[in-house]
Amino acid sequence: MKKVIIRIVVLLVVLGGAAYGFYRWKQSQTHGPITDVRLYGNMDERDVQLAFKESGRVTRELVHEGATVKKGQLVATLDTDWLVHQVAQAKADLAAQAQVLLRLKNGSRPQEIAQDRALYAAAQAQAANDLVNVNRFKKLLATGDTTAINYDNAKALWRVDDQKALAARETLRLAVLGPRIEDIDEAKAKLQADQAQLALLEQYLADTNLISPTNGVIRTRILEPGDMATPQTPVYTIAIMNPKWVRAYIPEKDMGLIHSGSKAWITVDSFPHKKFSGWVGFISPIAEFTPKSVETTQLRTSLVYEVRVYVKDPHDQLRLGMPATVNIPVRTATTQTSETRP
Repeated sequence: MKKVIIRIVVLLVVLGGAAYGFYRWKQSQTHGPITDVRLYGNMDERDVQLAFKESGRVTRELVHEGATVKKGQLVATLDTDWLVHQVAQAKADLAAQAQVLLRLKNGSRPQEIAQDRALYAAAQAQAANDLVNVNRFKKLLATGDTTAINYDNAKALWRVDDQKALAARETLRLAVLGPRIEDIDEAKAKLQADQAQLALLEQYLADTNLISPTNGVIRTRILEPGDMATPQTPVYTIAIMNPKWVRAYIPEKDMGLIHSGSKAWITVDSFPHKKFSGWVGFISPIAEFTPKSVETTQLRTSLVYEVRVYVKDPHDQLRLGMPATVNIPVRTATTQTSETRP
């Protein structure tokens, strides 16, 4: 029984191997052997022309050519003396306006209302006393003991003091009512304008610091301390080291063999025995004539498509402009023909 089971297992293994061999033969008949598409190009990378947002005199530069910088790192500064004083003035104006708005919101103090009430009472008393004098002069005028001029002066004085009493009454009412809504809104708007002005000056002050927007390497240092910087004049050129890629060109006849995401191997003359892994990241949809800088064995006048092959370079060994060879493994198709016999 044991021998029978062993024979069955051996038979199944043989049949499985035969089936797999037949499958691989069919695949090779359908898809053909694996070969390489070879492309030629140069190492490429992006760079950043780093400039100040505002004009000014450069006071410090903190990095040199070849230095590695990180995103958010301070690399240069401008003169800030004039801005510091303006920011201080704007802060003082903002604080003063905040107190104005607070005073309007709080309204009149109880002591101020009491003072206005007392002034109103005094004005009423003075007007009442003037009225008494008017009546006294009127009686004396009737008996001939005073003149009409004295009577008229008493009446005029009473009218003036009576109007002063009315003014004191309105002042008291305004103190009780508090400031107008329009005055409070105006003070709020002025406070917001002062806040915006301070924020603008603080932004100007922040912009005197030149910050690296990305990780990279300083390729060129264009200005020096003491130079005048403008938004149109870069201070540094930063090379973005990741990602790196090879800018290569593929003939139209080979376009069907590769696609975005195809794996690739890259070699350069500086490291002849090392292969850098990569992948096809971009294939141009537009044909062009082969650039003169590309060394290929084909005619320069043939139409090609730009291909961008991204490269993994963890040790930062590849440099901009290095000639590179790209090998993309592909499986070629096998054309099968058959004849139909009558």
